[in-house]
Amino acid sequence: MSKKAKQQKNQADSTRSLMGISSITEHSLVTGHGELVFFMLKPTNISVLSDSNVGARIYALMNVLKGIAEIEMLCLNSRENFEENKNYLRGREEAEQNPVIRKLLQQDMTSLDRMQVQMATAREFLLIIRLRNEKESEVKPYLSRIEKSLKDQGFTTKKADEHDIKRLLGVYYEQNVTTEKYEDFDGERWVIFGD
Repeated sequence: MSKKAKQQKNQADSTRSLMGISSITEHSLVTGHGELVFFMLKPTNISVLSDSNVGARIYALMNVLKGIAEIEMLCLNSRENFEENKNYLRGREEAEQNPVIRKLLQQDMTSLDRMQVQMATAREFLLIIRLRNEKESEVKPYLSRIEKSLKDQGFTTKKADEHDIKRLLGVYYEQNVTTEKYEDFDGERWVIFGD
């Protein structure tokens, strides 16, 4: 394939196809390697728990994991990442001759550090179930059993819906945690139907 043909093909491909995503359903992400169902776990602040309670939480998670063979885990930083901004400010500070500007750049870096520390605990923990060739009639009861198992072991969980999945993709691929509603098509919110 020529370079021009590759460019035209890449331009015609959608973002989803470039990421290997076939579609997003109301409860899953469909890829070429199976259908992914996400269970969002609310984290427990283990820093305030006793050693025995931490051990009990680990044992509970172990019970869930050993009962489900096709489980995957994912942890996302559900916060802004300021590293590129801080690197830019460091470079500007080193190149800057004016001491007043250097001081302002240092204050900006300190401000970014404070914001990052305040948001450092914003993590999302996910259990991912990869469905492969399961019959549609068996999927719902299977997922319900997994959710019940998580809740029985004391975990606060929610099966991710379509909006949650789009938000997770935004955080994973772009570190975008500020968007409230993700569009299916770029600029979709500006289209007025019926005119």
